[in-house]
Amino acid sequence: MNYKDTLLMPKTEFPMRGNLPQREPVVQEKWNELNIYEKVMEKTKDLPPFILHDGPPYANGDIHIGHAENKILKDIIVRFKSMTGHYAPYVPGWDTHGLPIETALTKSGKVKRKELTVAEFRKLCEEYALKQVDHQREQFKRLGVRGDWENPYITLDKRYEARQIEVFGEMAKRDLIYKGLKPVYWSPSSESALAEAEIEYQDKRSASIYVAFDVKDGKGVLDADEKLVIWTTTPWTIPANLGISVHPELDYVSVQTENGKYVVAEALVESLKKEFEWEQAEIVKRFKGAEIEHAVASHPLYGRDSLVMLGDHVTTDAGTGCVHTAPGHGEDDFLVGKRYGLDVLCPVDDRGVMTKDAPGFEGLFYDEANKPITEQLQEKGALLKLSFITHSYPHDWRTKKPVIFRATAQWFASIKGIRDDMLCAIEEVNWVPTWGETRLHNMIKDREDWCISRQRAWGVPIPVFYGEDGEAILTEETIAHVVELFREHGSNVWFEREAKDLLPEGFTSPHSPNGRFSKETDIMDVWFDSGTSHWGVLEERENLVRPADLYLEGSDQYRGWFNSSLSTSVAITGKAPYKAVLSHGFVLDGEGRKMSKSIGNTLDPIKVMKQLGADIIRLWVSSVDYQSDVRVSDDILKQVAEVYRKIRNTLRFLLGNLHGFDPKQHAVSFEDMPDLEKYMMVKLDQVVSKVKKAYEEYQFITVYNTIHNFCTIELSSFYLDMAKDTLYIQAEDDHKRRSIQTVLYESLMALTKLSAPVLSHTADEVWEYIPGVEEVSVQLTSMPEEKNYKGTEQLEKDWDLFMDVRDEVLKALEEARSQKTIGKSLTASITLYPTESLKPWLENVEDLNKLFIVSKAEVGGVKSEAPENASSFDHVAVSVTSAEGETCERCWVVSEEVGKNDNHPTLCASCAEIVEKNYA
Repeated sequence: MNYKDTLLMPKTEFPMRGNLPQREPVVQEKWNELNIYEKVMEKTKDLPPFILHDGPPYANGDIHIGHAENKILKDIIVRFKSMTGHYAPYVPGWDTHGLPIETALTKSGKVKRKELTVAEFRKLCEEYALKQVDHQREQFKRLGVRGDWENPYITLDKRYEARQIEVFGEMAKRDLIYKGLKPVYWSPSSESALAEAEIEYQDKRSASIYVAFDVKDGKGVLDADEKLVIWTTTPWTIPANLGISVHPELDYVSVQTENGKYVVAEALVESLKKEFEWEQAEIVKRFKGAEIEHAVASHPLYGRDSLVMLGDHVTTDAGTGCVHTAPGHGEDDFLVGKRYGLDVLCPVDDRGVMTKDAPGFEGLFYDEANKPITEQLQEKGALLKLSFITHSYPHDWRTKKPVIFRATAQWFASIKGIRDDMLCAIEEVNWVPTWGETRLHNMIKDREDWCISRQRAWGVPIPVFYGEDGEAILTEETIAHVVELFREHGSNVWFEREAKDLLPEGFTSPHSPNGRFSKETDIMDVWFDSGTSHWGVLEERENLVRPADLYLEGSDQYRGWFNSSLSTSVAITGKAPYKAVLSHGFVLDGEGRKMSKSIGNTLDPIKVMKQLGADIIRLWVSSVDYQSDVRVSDDILKQVAEVYRKIRNTLRFLLGNLHGFDPKQHAVSFEDMPDLEKYMMVKLDQVVSKVKKAYEEYQFITVYNTIHNFCTIELSSFYLDMAKDTLYIQAEDDHKRRSIQTVLYESLMALTKLSAPVLSHTADEVWEYIPGVEEVSVQLTSMPEEKNYKGTEQLEKDWDLFMDVRDEVLKALEEARSQKTIGKSLTASITLYPTESLKPWLENVEDLNKLFIVSKAEVGGVKSEAPENASSFDHVAVSVTSAEGETCERCWVVSEEVGKNDNHPTLCASCAEIVEKNYA
């Protein structure tokens, strides 16, 4: 007889190698055939809802690794929720308006912008955006993200645009929308106003100048021979200067120097003495800032009046304490100038070019004007010092070029009017991490308004009409009519029709006695687009509810989508649009650097999926502390792939050893199991509890570590290694073997379900091979329930101690192997000398040799009685010798009983008995 035929070796068709790049598309095709999203929705439709509302990515270009992280995090949560008693639909969205699409079309060379009407150009923008949506949709689906991909929300959709106008109209009804002239972030490179969310800060080298203003009228405090000194890093704003701001409560002084008398804040005298290298600096006069209110200085270039004003924004952190004030180029400047009745002078046009209101510099780009302005100040003796500094400066997040503050007529949404309500709403939201609450609170607490108008073509128009007298017409009637027009035709109708054809039939207004109207040409900030998704999606779709249970985006969205969504939601409902907000950090390269195409350190998720598979990216996402910035590189992903291989091989081993096992017929109850199997079931139950809790708390790194550790430590390194002897050697229906198979089955079911939200493809692949399953996909099942076994405390304590003993035995075996005493562990015979408290328990443990995977194991005396050559540890001393006898051809155990059965001369007694009983 060939005794190998009597071994119950693993049998499974489940492939050893993942080969994910080839197998995942097959799994996804099966999902498509099953219509798996709809099946999950149908099965869970009567359960309590959990709505994760998707923040829309911008529809332009391939997805990047940051997109992948974001979408996978969402998918993990949604999949888990649908497996834990929730109806969890996922409606993906796209942000489809804005400058990048305009730029992409213009740069393509295929679009002659100047030859097209606005409406024609917008049609091309729409076509381009929809192609980008289709492109990105396939890439997101390849990541294994499950959702309603056939019915996403898209901000250019006419129903969505109509809902957006409803929000705008409701805010206008509540006097939260107004038009005003004030400084805003202006991007010369985009030729448009920007919101704070569209600003990013980069280092910029700027001129740093100190300028002296002659006193014209000192109001009895300042003398004609004294000069007020200002400091600025924007020399190009000097032509726009209309005043100088001082703090009313600061002490100011007149300092006599070798070059004249200069007025500065007293707290800055010492630093300015070093800055100007004054050899003498005698304070000749001291006064409060409030004493020189309404004093008048002379503009150093034009000689016009420059009014001295009081402003609380003045500090002594830098500069001179006398602040150059140009109401057309700064928010604080504008506010203080408004209080004192100054004009709003802005001598810079849309393109950033100096106008005729800056005599001598007309036609110069603002940045190019710095040098000639500085030179003229020098010629007039007003320039005290010129140097250069590198500082953090606002840039257009799209073009990456510097922006300026520029006063223009813009449409604003009042934040001040709802600020208190917003701050209260923030307190009612669950923020993960908790610092998110503080971050958004600080962004809102001092915010006055939100500039929502943009001077572009591709976006949702601001639905305002103008009368013949120039007055804005914005009524409930006009808004309601525009909403219906947009719902039927889309927002392009605004650019296709004349103003009179966009108004309700028979509309009249006292502002237009002749019935002539014009319309606003500005569009809305794209953050207003996406920020109204709670109304355009959650309120619009029957299967969704508002507020959402969760918003999940990158940490940059505290100033973006989290912020704009809160603003519009509180404005029209008084409540936040979300119950909880979860944010993640940025993805950096392996060295912790920001990813950049120019540096060449980006990592393409599409390429990774072709090389390693989507489940590797998904596993990586679960392996990092995503709430902070995370690192990724080819090497890091290779390490993750190695972890995946270990998990997959564990699942494959479990499957292979369930051949012939029917859980309905062969499963052994917990009460009837040997103690070791009970211990493993308790450990598995702890894994289930820990992993489910980690999912609930969005601690996916705990999910990753717990599953990985259980597979590699408790299972592969211990239990599965030890169980092989029983699984392969014992009779098929042996109670011990069926007990082990029950543990393997329960472990496999639990691990497959627990890993399904992360390893979505692999879990469904494994599911097909598990015996006795009824559902066609693991996605249609529920997470395993905790068993909470009772009265197992002592069992767990005993076997936890045994695991420590086992570690010590393994060390002793390794020492013996290094000394050439033994070869493989099955060639060893060991004698244990435990502590007195441990000895009685060890003596009652069955099959010690199998537990330690040696040929013979016995308990000798106590630890103090161990021979001198024994290896001694905390719990046990171990004597290792070479096992005596022959090697059994069937179980490979070295035994003196091999050959004693004449019918089976190459088998040990145990194997001979099994063979005769089961294979005769």
